[in-house]
Amino acid sequence: MSDLRRASAERSVGTLLEALPYIREFHGRTVVIKYGGAAMVDQDLREQFARDVVLLKYVGLNPIVVHGGGPEITGYMERLGMEVRFVSGLRVSDAATVEVAKMVLVGKVNKEIVTRLSRHGQPAVGLAGDDGMLFRCVRRAGPGGEDIGFVGEIERVNVDVIEHVASDYIPVIASVGIDRDGNSYNVNADEAAGAVARALRAYKLIFLTDVPGWLADPDDAESVIAQASVEEVRAVLGELAGGMAPKLAACVAAIDGGVTSAHIIDGRLPHSLLVELFTDAGIGTKVAVG
Repeated sequence: MSDLRRASAERSVGTLLEALPYIREFHGRTVVIKYGGAAMVDQDLREQFARDVVLLKYVGLNPIVVHGGGPEITGYMERLGMEVRFVSGLRVSDAATVEVAKMVLVGKVNKEIVTRLSRHGQPAVGLAGDDGMLFRCVRRAGPGGEDIGFVGEIERVNVDVIEHVASDYIPVIASVGIDRDGNSYNVNADEAAGAVARALRAYKLIFLTDVPGWLADPDDAESVIAQASVEEVRAVLGELAGGMAPKLAACVAAIDGGVTSAHIIDGRLPHSLLVELFTDAGIGTKVAVG
């Protein structure tokens, strides 16, 4: 064997040995993954994500994928000549908007994720919040009390549905919900992922984003806060704006509900999910108790 091949083999063995204690620790544990950002758009990243999630299943973890699809919803609404309007990051959703959201999230995005996972070696099943009343919602108002339509806040997650599917398949959950009267709702995907993690008492909740993590200075990509306590996050939640606010709020809610740790990582990096879970370095921001 040449020196170059020997060095490559040693690096591969070293990587496996580094991952071994993490695989042992996480075996049989539930990991909820909020799938979004560039990882859903870039073709190479989509395939890498599918392979990585399949690998998690093969080595004994229980991955649950929760996804949104805001840009695709907006694109279809614009093509249909529909008004696109947001209030503090929440999509104003009349009945027609919710219909388009369900069409895109459930009929298109969800099935594409299921197909990729299945193609890479693990059968997956797509779910929406109205399957078995998976997400029972109540109507929420905007931050200033304004009417924003059929935007839902999850009041109950039917864990039996998820656990039944997860025993044999990888669940892939679209972020739409339903109320007691059968009305459909748009649901923020970050909040949905946090609610699922909390209801399942998952071991970890992981957000794939388009930023390196929670930044101390939003204009400085190098200012990643590598680790924060749930108390530190809770203290500043009221001061946060933009897309990081619902993610950190979901982290706090999940940990309050029994999740061991929550992670916000850069989904633009190849195999970021595996790097975060199975290496000593890790990436992004980790939120945990104390």
